[in-house]
Amino acid sequence: MSSLLDIKTSKLPTKKTGIIAIYAGQDGALSGQAAELWEQTGLNWKKTATAADFEGKKGQVFSLVSPPNLPCDRLLILADEAPEDDKTEVSGLTKWTAKGGALLARLEALRCQKAAVILDVSETGPEQIAEFAAGLRLRHYTFDKYKTAKKDDRKPKPPEKLTIVLHVADKPATDRALKRRMASVEGTLLARDLVNEPPNVLGPREFADVALSLKEIGVEVEILSAKDMEKLGMGSLLCVARGSEKPALMAIMQWKGGKKGQKPFAFVGKGVCFDTGGISIKPAGSMEEMKGDMGGAAAVVGLMKSLALRKCPLNVVGVIGLVENMPDGKATRPGDIVTAMSGTTIEIINTDAEGRLVLADALWYTQDRFKPEFMINLATLTGAILIALGRDHAGLFSNDDDLAKRLYQAGITSGEKVWRMPLGPAYDKLIKSRFADIKNTGGRLAGSITAAQFLQHFVNDVPWAHLDIAATGFGVPASDINKSWASGFGVALLDQLLRDNYES
Repeated sequence: MSSLLDIKTSKLPTKKTGIIAIYAGQDGALSGQAAELWEQTGLNWKKTATAADFEGKKGQVFSLVSPPNLPCDRLLILADEAPEDDKTEVSGLTKWTAKGGALLARLEALRCQKAAVILDVSETGPEQIAEFAAGLRLRHYTFDKYKTAKKDDRKPKPPEKLTIVLHVADKPATDRALKRRMASVEGTLLARDLVNEPPNVLGPREFADVALSLKEIGVEVEILSAKDMEKLGMGSLLCVARGSEKPALMAIMQWKGGKKGQKPFAFVGKGVCFDTGGISIKPAGSMEEMKGDMGGAAAVVGLMKSLALRKCPLNVVGVIGLVENMPDGKATRPGDIVTAMSGTTIEIINTDAEGRLVLADALWYTQDRFKPEFMINLATLTGAILIALGRDHAGLFSNDDDLAKRLYQAGITSGEKVWRMPLGPAYDKLIKSRFADIKNTGGRLAGSITAAQFLQHFVNDVPWAHLDIAATGFGVPASDINKSWASGFGVALLDQLLRDNYES
């Protein structure tokens, strides 16, 4: 757990601290520990709140500097969030995540270094506490390792240490909830780091090294070289890397937390460390964002870290195909025909539709070797999904209704929402090739659907889902829990899926 967070269980803070934060109810009244704390000031709450125009409305806040009889420099009083309409797709837990992130933003603005937070025990349980802590940590994340300019001391600073003071009715349960949730957070932050890294720093080899580092926490990792993949017949994946000086690699990660012989749950990620589009080169505008085209692989590595940190009681496999898509004299051309590991021949129509070529061999390899309970792949696959769904949902495609329903519910619970899109024979016609078995793009119409239809050719009869995270993996609007360009989308979603449905 980050040193940012220090969870205490004393009734009220006794040591001097910078800020004590308390929450008022939706009617602006104080209750529980917050009311007990206020009574120590000797001030009349109603008169003080009226003078501060504080009514308990969402977003309202006021503070007392040097409050009498309290061990702090400032008392911060915040309005609790009003309940959402029942029709919204926001879970009670994600409101607590946002609540923690919003508080950290306040503390940053006040340049607070130490704080204590009073949460009314009557309204909180282990899961709420864990989400609140997660919100603090997620909001605290920054990626500024390459900035050399002197820091502006006038800018808000994150707190060096934040103490949450509260009663815990069930300490063992709270500790378990914190450990699990903070493990998920660490995975999300790793995914953010990977997506934020520049492509001259993070290529296939460096990405594979990050996967190898998971050995330190008990994950078994092996790396397939380009020669290994050539022997296996992975002509689809390898054709993407032909134009790059950086050889393709594949990382296979195994977490063996379940019983021996139990089928694993498999997660497959697209790891295009930079995508120029190849011979079908992209326009120059915003091409720098294609350093994030490995967001699916980043989520898989982050998930494997999360599962290992919390000792997930399941067998889980993570497979990522790592390539760089560059144009040179060796690069794959439009019109080329390649043969995938499955034996399927693929006509290349557009070399910028490369992610599906990477996933084709990665999916086939995973189902063939591991015979998984299910396979879920993540990929920043199509700009078409951004047009279809905007940035609020990832696209979900699946050959299994039960798996799709579980992913949808996990999205609501975790806050990483997905929306199911169709698959069907009509879309298969759009990728039928004149010269090969299939072609790698069906044109502008139904672009995200035909990409998923292409992938379905390489999953056999395994229950499978494809998550198109092109709109949610990076470039998302700032929120209470993320001020970074990269979001780390997928880690919390898939951790929630496993925990809610497959762990006993």
